[in-house]
Amino acid sequence: MTTCALPLRPRGFTLLELLVVMVIIGLLAGYVGPKFFGQIGKSEVKAARAQIDAFTKALDQYRLDTGRYPSTEQGLQALMTRPADEPKWAGPYLSKTLPKDPWGHDYQYRSPGEHGEYDLLSWGKDGRPGGDGEDADITSW
Repeated sequence: MTTCALPLRPRGFTLLELLVVMVIIGLLAGYVGPKFFGQIGKSEVKAARAQIDAFTKALDQYRLDTGRYPSTEQGLQALMTRPADEPKWAGPYLSKTLPKDPWGHDYQYRSPGEHGEYDLLSWGKDGRPGGDGEDADITSW
């Protein structure tokens, strides 16, 4: 008596099994993706608020040394480089170079400001005044 055994072939996945896995991955990505990218936007807003807070402290130190805030024309650059007409300047008032906001735009500075002695703001992600959510202005007042 002879037995004939069929050789075992490696089995792969069926098309149906692959489709089920792809659907599950798609559902997970659809659920987790927006939550993850929403957190990135929140962290950029928090970073902008922290930078504005650092600018506020540096501007206050500038005022203590010179008796006034930098003019609009001097801008935030006066925190890094001595203005020609400022003999009491004791800076630099920021430890690093003048940063842009988290979206790559310049911070807006006006002195005197409409909301106080100076206005300092980022126009948000869209780089334009106004907006909602991540596009909303982030201000010092």
